[in-house]
Amino acid sequence: MEEFQIETAQNVGIQQNVANLGDRLLAYLLDTLIIGLYIFGMIMIMISIDLDMRDFWALWLLVSLPAFLYYVLLETFWNGQTIGKYTMKTRVVKLDGSKPSFANYFVRWILRIVDVSLTSGGLAVLTILIRGNGQRVGDIAAGTTVISEKVKLTINDTLLKEIPSGYVPTYSQVTVFKDDEMQLIKNLYDQAITKGQHNIILSLYNRMIKVMEVEPLQKPIEFVDTAIKDYNYYTQNM
Repeated sequence: MEEFQIETAQNVGIQQNVANLGDRLLAYLLDTLIIGLYIFGMIMIMISIDLDMRDFWALWLLVSLPAFLYYVLLETFWNGQTIGKYTMKTRVVKLDGSKPSFANYFVRWILRIVDVSLTSGGLAVLTILIRGNGQRVGDIAAGTTVISEKVKLTINDTLLKEIPSGYVPTYSQVTVFKDDEMQLIKNLYDQAITKGQHNIILSLYNRMIKVMEVEPLQKPIEFVDTAIKDYNYYTQNM
């Protein structure tokens, strides 16, 4: 699966997976269902009011706006998500992983007419499959893609780290971190060790000693490893 690297506030790279086509189709179908139910409900209400044709169409232009602007409004004000995307844990982001601007959302929304509406989604599917990085025509023009926020964990991705019998922790300050923060640290550390990315380990080291307010004598790689073990020690013995 294609990946994108997102830079955190501490300039630490995190790999992010592109949403698969199945998730995007399911999100689209759910959003379409919601829009359809809204339109059906509004029509039933307007019919029950018994308006004349002129008033009917004037009111229809007004009440249909939320359905027409559904995607651009929700993605803009809900951080790149619609109800369908939220359900499928996907999100619109820029290619560098940052949050799109309104202009980005607007461009991909306008071009839905080309690659979704006029072709019943056929062009969007074809473009996504050919491009391989999650981009339909609207995404290409807007410089965006759709990522998956689903967490895929293996036993190696968990916080559990083997601790020797009789282990003596070094840094009690490590308990200032929350589980999800330490999980991110461990994931980045394991990835950096595997890929030989010393700059990521150094970034983790600098950030951790600042948060923990310690001045370790260990080298960065030894300090991060020890801090992870210490966190496991304290959480397993609490």
